[in-house]
Amino acid sequence: MGTNPKAQTTDFTKDSVGRFVFNGLDEALASTAATPWARPFDIVIVGGGTFGSAMAQHLLFADRTHSHRILVLEGGPYLLPEHVQDMPMIGLNVPPATSIAALRAQGLDRDPREEVWGLAWHSSTPFPGLAYCVGGRSLYFGGWSPRLLDEEMPTDPGDPAPWPAQTVQDLTAKGGYFDQAAQQIGVTESNDFISGPLHEALRKALFVGISAGQVTDAIDPADLPLHLDEDVAATLVSPADIDQLKLEAPLAVQGTTRPGFFPFNKFSAMTLLIKASRSAQSEANNQDPKKRLMIVPRCHVARLDVAGGRVVGVFVNQPPGYVLLPPNGRVVIALGTVESTRLALLSFQGTPGSEPIGQNLMAHLRSNLTIRVPRTLYPIPPTVKELEASALFVKGRHRRSDGTVGHFHLQITAAGVGARGTDSEAELFKKVPDIDTLNQFDAASDSHVVITIRGIGEMQPQDLQTFVRLDPETDEFGAQRAFVSIQPTARDLELWDAMDRAALDVAKVFGGGQMPQVLANQRDGLGTTHHEAGTLWMGEDPGHSVTDGDGRFHGLENAYAVGPAVFPTIGSPNPMLTGIALVRRTADRITASTRPSPPSLESGFQWLFDGTEDTLKNWQQVGGGDFYLVDGMLVAEPWGDIGLLYYVPQGFGDFTLRMQFRLDRPDDNSGVFVRFQDPQLAVPRRSDPGVSDFYSNKAYVAVDTGFEVQIDETAAGTPPGLDMHRTGAIYGIPVGTAPGEQDYQRGPALQPGNWNDYEIRVVGQTYAVKLDGQPTTSFTNTDTYRGASGDGDPAHGFVGLQTHTGRVAFRNIRIGPA
Repeated sequence: MGTNPKAQTTDFTKDSVGRFVFNGLDEALASTAATPWARPFDIVIVGGGTFGSAMAQHLLFADRTHSHRILVLEGGPYLLPEHVQDMPMIGLNVPPATSIAALRAQGLDRDPREEVWGLAWHSSTPFPGLAYCVGGRSLYFGGWSPRLLDEEMPTDPGDPAPWPAQTVQDLTAKGGYFDQAAQQIGVTESNDFISGPLHEALRKALFVGISAGQVTDAIDPADLPLHLDEDVAATLVSPADIDQLKLEAPLAVQGTTRPGFFPFNKFSAMTLLIKASRSAQSEANNQDPKKRLMIVPRCHVARLDVAGGRVVGVFVNQPPGYVLLPPNGRVVIALGTVESTRLALLSFQGTPGSEPIGQNLMAHLRSNLTIRVPRTLYPIPPTVKELEASALFVKGRHRRSDGTVGHFHLQITAAGVGARGTDSEAELFKKVPDIDTLNQFDAASDSHVVITIRGIGEMQPQDLQTFVRLDPETDEFGAQRAFVSIQPTARDLELWDAMDRAALDVAKVFGGGQMPQVLANQRDGLGTTHHEAGTLWMGEDPGHSVTDGDGRFHGLENAYAVGPAVFPTIGSPNPMLTGIALVRRTADRITASTRPSPPSLESGFQWLFDGTEDTLKNWQQVGGGDFYLVDGMLVAEPWGDIGLLYYVPQGFGDFTLRMQFRLDRPDDNSGVFVRFQDPQLAVPRRSDPGVSDFYSNKAYVAVDTGFEVQIDETAAGTPPGLDMHRTGAIYGIPVGTAPGEQDYQRGPALQPGNWNDYEIRVVGQTYAVKLDGQPTTSFTNTDTYRGASGDGDPAHGFVGLQTHTGRVAFRNIRIGPA
């Protein structure tokens, strides 16, 4: 049974969002066949979670020539349209860490926890698992998104896991991928919801303490980059206090954007994916074969089919069970790190360069210290009843006893509470204000500050005892599960101790030099951070890495991976910002490598249409029909009356217009209009120039006031068969040598599917046309009502393309001197 074309109704809801955003696999595959517009999906993304969603969105919008169709296959259902903390309190939480064995003992190993959380691998270390739903863990993540320091991305070939130098350069350059990712997820903006006297007092105390050397291994803020936009920072503090802003929490929360744009608030990739899906739907006029992006939930990918050094298809759990990849196709693995590794092991074993897959597993060392201090330690006026919240960030570097260096950071949250309050994150992340809650805040009398100091430290790369491999047990789809081994080394434990010392030092800073009341102090399990990374790490040496600097598997020409799995080192930052940055870079590499290239632009010429959205935005459609941008060309779709796509910015005087066009069928009919009046203006009547009319179909303005260079091998017209209606002629102008007639000679016969060159030269009122380099007509206009030059008259001299009959395509449209 096929996908229901209507939004379905459950006991409680109407699934409008699901129906408007997603498709069934049957719908996706049907869109690749049986219509003239059908094209295969040449990019298949496996996983619609955090990084798969971001990948699909950027691929869609980075594809300026509309040369790709993207299919996202997500194993889980659609759950939420945005981050859980942007929603009312609905109670969806991250479940505690566990194991398949523990769940099986309770009879729960086949049931999703907290609606969508599942655990697909065995390990002696407990894990919460993955959120099997569209958007994945980005619907839940805490928002902390610091940037890797340069030193956390070593490029020296002598390092255990060096980063590709060009990748690092592209990430760190001004305006590069780190900057783009930070702007996209909201890190560059000030945290408008974190402000007030408590925040400023804690930030100043922390800055003074670090500057005085009171926090062991803390990096001086003066030696750190500023993650906020410089213009934003200048509005917050004086130039002398800029370094204090380097202690601001790098949270992925958008406050304000630009006028007319809604903020994302707490970032999740789900909002990106929904926008991309709806943009693709709108662009395609709700016609599936024209959609450049389709997303299929509940479609589990069991294995990738490999032949001849490339992926040729994808095995899935939905009928027909297989998605064929075209010869130019690419597949992108965008699952969580462990699941991406499992899929790579199941699919790529035996291919060149596959031996290291699953090695280099890393996660983060994590500790939590929670303290409570009285508000009297800070110069906060007693008239301030509600202390609100604070979020701060400290970066650390520790040199171990063996001379190696490890990195960590401290994520600090604080909240004003009563004498017994214990939760610093409640007011920062967990409250959705309503008027009654706000009234309670107005009556609050915060006497204490609860501060949680969470340490995040990097694990070292290339530990042989930490890995992902296949397990003998199979899952419900018949595929081998993964087995995960993760344990800290002696170096990791030394860094963990140093990080915990730094957290205690920070606690003393906030306690005025004394250790304040400690509410909790514990280390988290290695499987609880959701930050697994490294098992498909990128590198320049195919013998000592899994993927190259673009995320492409070394032994396969068309398979890529994105997400933390490709990190050579993990550093201390949460992987969101780095993962999004690498997603954007890989997407750009894929689109750039397949983008149609226009010919070299002749001297003195300018592009009217170069195959991209950037030049297409200068054109406007009037009348019937449509033009679609496909593979760098404009393709006509006639319907109703004739239509016109014309170049808006200006009319032209004397010129040479050059382009290529292609017929889809022998009887296709179109044309190129030149020297017509602006279609948006009223047209003077030929019989009474003092009276002007607005046309109901503005395409006829070009017919009446300009000239059409015809494209029609059948010479349709009234009467049919005349050369004045044939390709290369000025439509409707009698053939002959008398004044007002055109001197026409038939050009070479056109073959459907072949590209042909048109050149149209206009000097004064003389028109000359060449088809594939052969002159076809010359004509001098004697009708003063038509063909007015645009020189000195901005209402005339326009050029445009006609929709009439058939899918005629145009590309490489440029104009130059006559």
